[in-house]
Amino acid sequence: MTIKVFGHKSPDTDSTGSPLIWAWYLSEVMGTPAEAKLLGTPNTEAAFVVEKWGFETPEIISEVTAEDTVVIVDTNNPAELPAAINDANVIQIIDHHKLTGGLETKGPIDITIKPLACTATIMHQLMGDDAAKMPDQIKGAMLSCILSDTLEFRSPTTTPVDRALAETLAAELNLDLGAYAAEMFEAKSDISAFSDAELIRMDSKEYAVDGTKFRVSVLETTAPKLVLDRKASIMESFKAVEAEDGVDQVLLFVVDILNEEATLFVPNELVKTVAEKSFGASVEGDQVVLPGVMSRKKQIIPSLKV
Repeated sequence: MTIKVFGHKSPDTDSTGSPLIWAWYLSEVMGTPAEAKLLGTPNTEAAFVVEKWGFETPEIISEVTAEDTVVIVDTNNPAELPAAINDANVIQIIDHHKLTGGLETKGPIDITIKPLACTATIMHQLMGDDAAKMPDQIKGAMLSCILSDTLEFRSPTTTPVDRALAETLAAELNLDLGAYAAEMFEAKSDISAFSDAELIRMDSKEYAVDGTKFRVSVLETTAPKLVLDRKASIMESFKAVEAEDGVDQVLLFVVDILNEEATLFVPNELVKTVAEKSFGASVEGDQVVLPGVMSRKKQIIPSLKV
């Protein structure tokens, strides 16, 4: 039996790196065979990290069965997991998001959910003294996850624990932390190869507010103009994505990492109302800038009102 370790659909760096980290830990330290899997194509930043640290890109899977033993990382939301997740033998969850509910397991399991910025930080804590056994490749993945999820400590989700670990890992790897983060964000900002629909789904989560189903999409970038220049066609693509994904409305936030603000595309009155009620924004035209908004988990999702 080989344990499958995976994160959420539309895998970002944490949902790509953390399965690699934990599969290494289970296999090499605990002596339990495990393999990292992905529930979709990793985004450009995650793909950069995989190549940078010499990993093979994990196999992409879409389904699980009752025969599978799995560890879920970086989510506990059934909407972000394979449809048959409750049929599988889930033995562990490691996460840093709010408890969603809806998962059912075959027996008692090991669950760790902590208010830290990054799943990889939690994994470091769970390893205890065994963290000293991490090779540079695993340290590099862990550092990358933390820098990505904290936007190099700009995100309000950042904790002193995340920051201290990232600084320690960078020192051990002899890396300039700021320079490496800039490399990662440059990779994340390259959207040239993606269709509008792919951009909308690249880093997105489904979330319902008072019966309205949203796809809440975030594009974190150091080059927001590349996205804003495609605004008209991206907003036109909202309709197809909404129809195909069975949601009522796409909310797309373009997060400017360097200026620490988000631009919300406003295609209609519903989104205008969401902007005004949720963020106290005054909307004119088809976009609105939201100063200081950086985190979907801490600032966007908890604020949504219709």
